Amino acid sequence: MAALTGSAGAAGLLPSLSVPGVTELKPLSRYEAMRLGPGWSHSCHAMLYAPNPGMLFGRIPLRYAVLMQMRFDGLLGFPGGFVDRRYWSLEDGLNRVLGLGLGCVRLTEADYLCSHLTEGPHRVVAHFYARQLTLEELHTIEICAVHSRDHGLEVMGMVRVPLYTQKDRMGGLPNFLGNSFIGTAKFQLLFALKVLNMVPEEKLAEAVAATQKQKKPAAEPAAVTANVTTAAVTANVTTAAVTANVTTAAVTANVTTAAVTTNVTAAVTANQMVAKPANELANQPLAVSMAEPVAERAAEPAAEAMAE
Repeated sequence: MAALTGSAGAAGLLPSLSVPGVTELKPLSRYEAMRLGPGWSHSCHAMLYAPNPGMLFGRIPLRYAVLMQMRFDGLLGFPGGFVDRRYWSLEDGLNRVLGLGLGCVRLTEADYLCSHLTEGPHRVVAHFYARQLTLEELHTIEICAVHSRDHGLEVMGMVRVPLYTQKDRMGGLPNFLGNSFIGTAKFQLLFALKVLNMVPEEKLAEAVAATQKQKKPAAEPAAVTANVTTAAVTANVTTAAVTANVTTAAVTANVTTAAVTTNVTAAVTANQMVAKPANELANQPLAVSMAEPVAERAAEPAAEAMAE
């Protein structure tokens, strides 16, 4: 793949990504990058791709097979790495790293695509290369990658990027873009897909927008859950309060009932106690009147004796 800018080309010839939601990186030409001082680091990565006439499920065109890597840190990226400019040219340093991760591919300056300044406190220039292969050549590289030195260590495996979007507007490229990427890898992927006319610009924008929409509702269920939880807690507290009030009322009622019962019982007992002496007093005259005839009869013999 021919470079978009010549070795002495101006950065102004390099098109911008211009995809909403993706931070634009400052472009610069290869010539400008080579003129930077020793305080700058250079990273070189490559995108290998091949036209793919295949159809997913017999109806979705695959268009291209694009290779990326799953890294040791769980992030997606392109094959490549940092190049020490004191000892290596960009391409020599890149091929050295590719030999460790892929094992059977060499790139040249003709495969150079672009350079960008990265964000952040570190002074890094990201150089990007792209080479078009046949599907058979690409498959051979995938097989070689499994037997490379870094496979299973720094590289967990190769992955192909789905360039289509399914009817649900999330399956395919949008879901893939929702993954985590290392450094400038996501920007470089989108940039290459655009400038190499592999995916129309509006489709890229739709895929990025769908990814952003997918992330927004993620916070909403948490808020809903929090509200539901708060409502549940409030309901429980309210229920507990009502239960406590009812229990308190019941206890109060029981105590009141017991007190009333006790008062009534005490009153009845007191009344009975008061009534008992009255009854006894009422009965006493009857006892006296019954005793009087007996006394009279007992007194009669004594009177008769005295009369004799």
